[in-house]
Amino acid sequence: MNDPLSWIAEAVTWLQHQPWLVLLLVVLPLLGLAWYYRVFPHIPVVLLLAVPTVPTLLLLWVVKRPSAFFAAMGLLEASLAFIVALDIVIVLVAAFDVFTLPRKKTFSAVRQAGRIASLRQNHRVMLVVANHGTSDWSVWMRDDVPPEFDPKPQEFTLNLDARSRITVHYEMKASRRGKFKMDKVYLRVRSRLGLWQRFLDCPTETEIHVYPDMKQLSEYAVLARTNRLSLMGVRRTRKVGQDNEFERLRDYTRDDNYRHIEWRATARRRKLTVKDFQTNQSQRLLFLMDCGRMMSNESKGLSLLDHSLNAMLMLSYVALRQGDSVGLICFSDTIHAYVPPRSGMNQMNHLLHASFDRFPRLVESRYDEAFFYLASHCQKRSLVILVTNLIDEVNSNQVERHLSCLVGRHLPLSVMLRDHRLFDAADQPTAPDVGLYKAAAAAEILTWRHQVLTDLTHRGVLAMDVFPEDMTAPLVNQYLEIKARHLL
Repeated sequence: MNDPLSWIAEAVTWLQHQPWLVLLLVVLPLLGLAWYYRVFPHIPVVLLLAVPTVPTLLLLWVVKRPSAFFAAMGLLEASLAFIVALDIVIVLVAAFDVFTLPRKKTFSAVRQAGRIASLRQNHRVMLVVANHGTSDWSVWMRDDVPPEFDPKPQEFTLNLDARSRITVHYEMKASRRGKFKMDKVYLRVRSRLGLWQRFLDCPTETEIHVYPDMKQLSEYAVLARTNRLSLMGVRRTRKVGQDNEFERLRDYTRDDNYRHIEWRATARRRKLTVKDFQTNQSQRLLFLMDCGRMMSNESKGLSLLDHSLNAMLMLSYVALRQGDSVGLICFSDTIHAYVPPRSGMNQMNHLLHASFDRFPRLVESRYDEAFFYLASHCQKRSLVILVTNLIDEVNSNQVERHLSCLVGRHLPLSVMLRDHRLFDAADQPTAPDVGLYKAAAAAEILTWRHQVLTDLTHRGVLAMDVFPEDMTAPLVNQYLEIKARHLL
């Protein structure tokens, strides 16, 4: 019993019959550190624990093949004592290194970012990290960026001196509209010897609203001031009759009527100057935006609803500049948002706020509820623009019936969005087997779709059939034509 090798063998045998004790002595302390303090072993501690592995394996090999020479020299007992002492030193060093980790209140972080961001546009964020302790630290930092954002860079490595702070910047790009929250800044710091690492959270709340890209609105404003709207696909519309309310003087362009030249201003400025006249104002536009399942299809990386909202905002901007009132109803199986028609550029903020966090829902749209809500909340004559996607007879019959009932009281305009897959299948050259049947089915659906548009037109409903990514310019042109022909 006095032989150390026999004692070790008996201890190992006893521990093999008591696995819960091994779990209690080794695993539970590590789990406690990870769960309560968020402290985890780092790679160096694993390498350090592997140091006594080699002599331990050699000792086990010698025990199974005893040698009288080594036993006589007492090297087995010395080796065993060395390995045990090495294990104790490693455990003590690792335990001591745990206490060198910083406390939770050692660091703090502040985030500064604009509350409003644009879809697929870089949004700048500034982070200020402070070290309140008396020691220097190397810190790895990552922000609480939602998965819908793409930050660059994703992580920072900072060297924080004692009682100091540091400021970093990064840019992120949103791939989806909506409301997003960033609650924390994540820090990772290592102990003095690098055997342990601790993860810290610094609370700092920021709310970011991602709106559709407003770049097209600024482009329209610039092109409108220079009379180059044709670059955006907006064509000049010949007015029926002439509105004689003077609006402004501007430089002459080749497309202007020479009869509108203001000769006195031309002589004073020594440059050809023409008069601009205002069209009829104080008219009303009301959008009915379908947010149901049929608007969840994608085109050019965006859903049909995203394209519709972009076109709606563009036309709203144009109409508000013309002095008209614009309103909005978002619906699917129920009414989600209603913006009463009002004039003034401040109305753009209301339209943006009501639509930026609207996404297509996988439910069947209730057109009857949308038109009933329209009838009860909008009594004055308006241009009612319904933006939807129809591929079945049930919904098409509802849309046709409700839009026909608006004729006379309002001016209805139906905007039906095309599906690229359907048109591509119909345009394919004659193919054998399955391709031929797909082309025939697609052609039949397109024929039915054309008949629906024809029936709407015969009932006095204005109709448009456009691809989602190309709908902005035709929709603006349709509005300008309505204004020019005084249909409202």
